[in-house]
Amino acid sequence: MNLVIVESPTKAKTIGKFLGKDYNVESSFGHIMDLPKSTLGVDTDNNYQPQYVVPTKAKAQVKKLKELAKKAENIILATDEDREGEAIAWHLAETLKLKDIDIKRIVFHEITKNAITQALNKPRGLDKNLIDAQQARRVLDRLVGYKLSPFLWKKIARGLSAGRVQSVAMRLIVDRETEINNFKKQEYWTIQAAFTTATKQQFTADLIKIKNQALQKFDIINNEQAQALKQDLETCVYKIAGVEKKQTTKSPAPPFTTATLQQTANARLGFSAKQTMTLAQKLYETGLITYMRTDSVNLSAQFITDARNYIEKNFGKNYLSATPRVYKAKSKNAQEAHEAIRPTNSDTSVNDLKNNLDSGQKKLYELIWRRALATQAESAILNNTIINIDGFQSTTKKKSVYQLRANGQIIAFDGFLKIYPQATKENILPDVNQNTSLNLHSVKPEQHMTEPPARYSDATLVKAMEKYDIGRPSTYAPTISTIIARNYVERDEKKRLAPTEMAFIVNKLLVEHFPDVVDYKFTAELEDDLDKIASGKAKWDKTIDNFYKPFIKNLEKKNKELNKKELTEEKTDEKCEKCGSNMIVKIGRFGKFIACSNYPECKTTKQITTGDKDHNGQKDSIQLEELAKKYAGVKCDKCGSDMVGKIGRFGPFIACANYPKCKNILDTNGTGIHCPQCDTGEISKKRGRRGIFYACNQYPECKFTLWAKPTGQKCEKCSSLMVEGSKGVTCSNRECK
Repeated sequence: MNLVIVESPTKAKTIGKFLGKDYNVESSFGHIMDLPKSTLGVDTDNNYQPQYVVPTKAKAQVKKLKELAKKAENIILATDEDREGEAIAWHLAETLKLKDIDIKRIVFHEITKNAITQALNKPRGLDKNLIDAQQARRVLDRLVGYKLSPFLWKKIARGLSAGRVQSVAMRLIVDRETEINNFKKQEYWTIQAAFTTATKQQFTADLIKIKNQALQKFDIINNEQAQALKQDLETCVYKIAGVEKKQTTKSPAPPFTTATLQQTANARLGFSAKQTMTLAQKLYETGLITYMRTDSVNLSAQFITDARNYIEKNFGKNYLSATPRVYKAKSKNAQEAHEAIRPTNSDTSVNDLKNNLDSGQKKLYELIWRRALATQAESAILNNTIINIDGFQSTTKKKSVYQLRANGQIIAFDGFLKIYPQATKENILPDVNQNTSLNLHSVKPEQHMTEPPARYSDATLVKAMEKYDIGRPSTYAPTISTIIARNYVERDEKKRLAPTEMAFIVNKLLVEHFPDVVDYKFTAELEDDLDKIASGKAKWDKTIDNFYKPFIKNLEKKNKELNKKELTEEKTDEKCEKCGSNMIVKIGRFGKFIACSNYPECKTTKQITTGDKDHNGQKDSIQLEELAKKYAGVKCDKCGSDMVGKIGRFGPFIACANYPKCKNILDTNGTGIHCPQCDTGEISKKRGRRGIFYACNQYPECKFTLWAKPTGQKCEKCSSLMVEGSKGVTCSNRECK
């Protein structure tokens, strides 16, 4: 009997279908060895040797594998072909006491019968370089986390954490929020004119020049200027200055890598990075797609041939590209021997899938299938038209004063867009000739305000991490999940990533005192070093030594230099109501609060309600004032005391002044929309550990919830509430399309 060991039971089940009775396929259920949770687990005095242990949850499975190994003729290690998979295979070999000569390691990009058979015919030994690279990453992350996190507990508040990649990702989000908060809006205007041809066809054009000078964005900055131009344009006569027609082609995008899959699934399907990778893992383990952790855009010759046959058969020869398309990765570290994410069978469309997949898996599969198939389709052909218009003063008609432009586009041939549709807007312009006169129909000035950059979504954060070389494909989703779980980041109404108050506090300390740890360039260089280890160009212990020695020296220095009170406490003019001592601003696990300086003798604390000058304190104060005015004079319906404004962990709210005797809180976040489930409650804005959501205010009697803000309208098809989220206005019923 041959024993085949993989990481997951789903993968074991799929592979088991392809192998005969001579094979027993078992799962290790992930890592069977890891660093201990309770101690550092790294011997910093002995070349950073890791001290691996078998986790409690893995002990039963390890025992079972050992018993099966005793009876097996051959033991085949079939874990994933990446650093993590190689490390799991190594730990299995060590635990099962396999000799090098007995180790049979097989790898494959897809779980199909052909791929498994080919892999079994070409077993190899363990890749020491990949193992060293994974070990280096694990040890680096452990050293940063287990050394820097206790420092944060000591100097700021207990329960905080820091990490080699998570802290840099947090900095990205904090820096973006700072940019948003510091942004000053600026007014500008555009002017659009509507024209009618002699054949009564109407189209619009934008003002682009005045007296042959190109109109810049901020040339028209107020209503007075816009109205003056409007009046002048209304007195002009117009004719066609020229017509430009050209044909352009639009080529399909490369097949998915891990990063582009996460970005596109977030933008098109609203999936978080973690959700995308969980669904992709299931699709891979059930044999439907190739390995989903990759930075390669390479496609196998067999898939290209099969995809081209499918396109010609199902769409026609005119939809097939003239020659097979081959893509090259832009990333210098991309492993071209690997493949992009693609379906294992180009003939299997989403309609051919079995019903054992859920809706999320089907949506993601269809996205992957269409994107990969489209790479071999013909380019789309677009006919673009530009109409330039001159405006003359009606009195002279000699020299144009204004120039306007209309842009038109039609899809002459949809090509790959038939397989992988994209938002390509068509705008059909009338067929006109040069020097043709036009009738002015109307002039419309429009006000605009510059907008700050948007908060990061999962997609844009992954793109930024990829740009700065922060982490690698396998770490993007876990990193986002970690900073949310650690309370550094929460999701706003649009599911974008907003930093908490604590993120600003921790980031400030790290930037000022541990700049290398959160420096984008330094982090990218460390990732390059890990790649060098994986390719045998660097030693893992030397790489760690180069980082750790200056890091620990600086940590010891900062431990002595920095004082918790100086970092976390601010004086106020307020006196304690109970003992008369000065009140001070302190930092707890969930942010700033006011406490008596006479602690622990006096334990008086209160929420900050005014004047905090941190990133969101000013906004909170303004919002608090608005709430206080709106609910002035309102009495508590439980004890009759005044209701007053407070600021808590999640911002301003209205609560009973008789707290803690009365803990009544007023619901100020009502939407005015009746709950469709109980018909008595009102849908209110709520805030939980995963961010903002909407729910019935009659909880726990009614547990109706929505993930996005309801509009008050109902779906025409299923009568569920419509909601406004990151994808626009959609039905809240996930089963309704």
